[in-house]
Amino acid sequence: MFKRLAIILVAVFGVILAVPTIFPNTASHFPSWIQPISLGLDLKGGAQLLLEVDTDTMFREKSIQLYDGARNALINRDKGVIRFSDLRNVDGRVSFVVRDSGDISKAKGRLRSELGSGVDIDVKGDTMILSYSDKQKEELVGDALNRSIEIVRRRIDALGTKEPSIQSQGGKYILVQLPGVDNPERIKELIGQTAKMTFHLVNENVSAEQIASGRAPSGTEFLPLMEYPAQLIPVYTYVEVSGESLTDSQADFGNNNIPVVTTVFDSQGARRFARLTTEHVGERFAIVLDGKVLSAPTIREPIPGGRGQISGGFSLQGAKDLAVLLRSGALPAPLRVIEERTVGAGLGADTIQAGKLGSAIAVLFVIVFMLLVYGLFGVFANVALIVNLAMIVGVTALFGATLTLPGIAGIALTLGMAVDANVLQFERIRDEIRGGSSTLRAVDAGFDRAFKTVIDANLTTLICSLVLFQFGAGPIRGFAVTLSIGVITTLFTCVALSRVMVDIYMNGKNKKIGFVRSK
Repeated sequence: MFKRLAIILVAVFGVILAVPTIFPNTASHFPSWIQPISLGLDLKGGAQLLLEVDTDTMFREKSIQLYDGARNALINRDKGVIRFSDLRNVDGRVSFVVRDSGDISKAKGRLRSELGSGVDIDVKGDTMILSYSDKQKEELVGDALNRSIEIVRRRIDALGTKEPSIQSQGGKYILVQLPGVDNPERIKELIGQTAKMTFHLVNENVSAEQIASGRAPSGTEFLPLMEYPAQLIPVYTYVEVSGESLTDSQADFGNNNIPVVTTVFDSQGARRFARLTTEHVGERFAIVLDGKVLSAPTIREPIPGGRGQISGGFSLQGAKDLAVLLRSGALPAPLRVIEERTVGAGLGADTIQAGKLGSAIAVLFVIVFMLLVYGLFGVFANVALIVNLAMIVGVTALFGATLTLPGIAGIALTLGMAVDANVLQFERIRDEIRGGSSTLRAVDAGFDRAFKTVIDANLTTLICSLVLFQFGAGPIRGFAVTLSIGVITTLFTCVALSRVMVDIYMNGKNKKIGFVRSK
């Protein structure tokens, strides 16, 4: 009795989940986690952007970091300066000549410690050539793609755009689908922002007259203070520490409960930040974000451990916003829009109507067929079919999946498979009765013996749909989602719920079953 009640309650709950989708005006009467199903771009209309990660620019910037890293390793004052000449950066390869051949082994060890194992170090006579290994390049491209996707997602979420679809496509492309967005210009502008943070030393030798004239000395540039743009700060163009080395940032309170932003660097960034604050105590350094100086504090003491603190007259909300921006980080490489597509809501509405009509006709034919062939048992099958349809819609909405046109095809396929399960069970019951079994015994045997076949058929379909979801993209994944959910709800409605309805009807008696015909 308890088992029957549990099955009925689950079925009722599944139908309730679909109510906001079937009757959108009722959505406000349900909790926030029971909402209408989200429609994809092909159904709702909106914008689609295909972005390309500019890996060429990324590797040019990486080669500059390689150049700076090699220079820092060679002129390390704590470990001793290694004399070199002709330091060059050409086509992503950094080369230099070691003046004393006896220092080659020392230079190689120091470079390996500074640059890590991802850099190939070739020695040809007194010349050393540095370049990223093929494996490291693949990892850099993959990491850039994943980071770009995450940054794009965070920036789009900040606009309050609902149900965006952001996924990789190919080796260096990002497909962005924005249902309901009819003006992608703002999205493109947001995605294009760099949010790049760097740390520079302040050139204290520049006079106020030079700043007023706007003529910056070689190796120095004048950058506006973010809080007071009219005030220019002379900073060295050389990047001491890059914001790419940041691993975390949080809003916090500093001295006198003033909002600040705390920063944490990775191992390489921590070494460079510690060296900066150790070698330049008493000097100022500038924290630059997108070409503007956030603050230019004085280094009071060395800061080891890779943890820093940014203060700049922030409000608490401003500190939180900056922390989020720094956590999401700068785009590791520029993004180019190589394809832009806008789908009108009218086309989506036509698609929905066509999908509804096609599904309704299919369901109607199935219902009529089951009634004609199986009579009262066909009614049970049709009730299970309708509950199954409602549960697919409801569970899809509950999981936050987006319904697309291929998803509607997946639902239609699931309904056909659901009827197959009932047909297998009812035909097995028919065979048992023709073999001389009583009605009750035939019903039990029919459901039990058809169970393995139903499980096998649906399990193989579920495996295929999971493979499609894992390796597919876009429409294929939409089809796989609804098909996977449909397989699970089919097993519940056509095996468990149908059995409960038949058992309630039989009520332990050998009632006559109308769809059995004598030979």
